[in-house]
Amino acid sequence: MAHLDTGKLYRVTAHLVLALGGNPADPKTAAAAAMRVDPAALADPALLTEAVAQASSVVAAIPEVRAALLDRQREFAAHPPPPYRGAVLDGRDIGTAVCPEASVKLFVTASPEARAERRLRELRQRGATVIYGDVLQDMKERDARDSERRVAPLAAAPDAVTIDTTGLDADRVFELASEIIARARAADGA
Repeated sequence: MAHLDTGKLYRVTAHLVLALGGNPADPKTAAAAAMRVDPAALADPALLTEAVAQASSVVAAIPEVRAALLDRQREFAAHPPPPYRGAVLDGRDIGTAVCPEASVKLFVTASPEARAERRLRELRQRGATVIYGDVLQDMKERDARDSERRVAPLAAAPDAVTIDTTGLDADRVFELASEIIARARAADGA
């Protein structure tokens, strides 16, 4: 299956705005940047900076940006690039806004503290000098922005299966997700 981290579309948008010296909160500037997102840019290491992370949460709250990127995400889900026959999309609104008719929806979560600890390790592995308290505060602020935005707020779809990864490693999360998908496919006769 092809994979799309939809959050990176918003990071590319934010990076384009910042690279031009624009304001990520300006709807016109952010929407214009969203229209210029090139899928080849999804692997750009510049997307992993804290400035881009903060700006991406700001641009993601702009309805015009979400609209500009929505069709692109749905197209990927419906028609994954060859040779793939299916797609996995991850993001904060996949089951509620992007693919509400998806046959399997997983809402993967963890406590803010566990997520902040994971992010801290990731940033330190890249050589960043960061403080746990700052990472945790930034994460809580982003969660609040994403949960309170008018368009496609962060929320589990009513028919999503929640996986709380707080005390789990990546291998166990993969096992759980695989089991959920297998059960859903068996129930559908696939």
